[in-house]
Amino acid sequence: MGGKKKLGIKQMEKQQEDKAEDKSKKEKKTGPPQKKTNISIMAPDVKDDKIIAEIKKMSVLTPYAIATRYGIRISAAKDFLEQLENNGAIQLVSGSHSLKIYKPAA
Repeated sequence: MGGKKKLGIKQMEKQQEDKAEDKSKKEKKTGPPQKKTNISIMAPDVKDDKIIAEIKKMSVLTPYAIATRYGIRISAAKDFLEQLENNGAIQLVSGSHSLKIYKPAA
């Protein structure tokens, strides 16, 4: 009974022109390729003096801050911070089950 009507020649030409414009706009929007960083699973050594000195310079220590600085996963950063707390290099300020905030020990 019903169905989609066939388009006229002018209407088909207009659709093709619109599609060509859309494609050219999409091609122009793409910028330079994103830089892909390699994320390590292994955390830095807890007993390294250089790393402890860098961490003591930071005012607030969160897993995200450690993960971005050293290029490790957030789960590895959480473990790293717990090890530093056990060694006495940092102190827990506040936290919940999902996020803990530390500060360097005095």
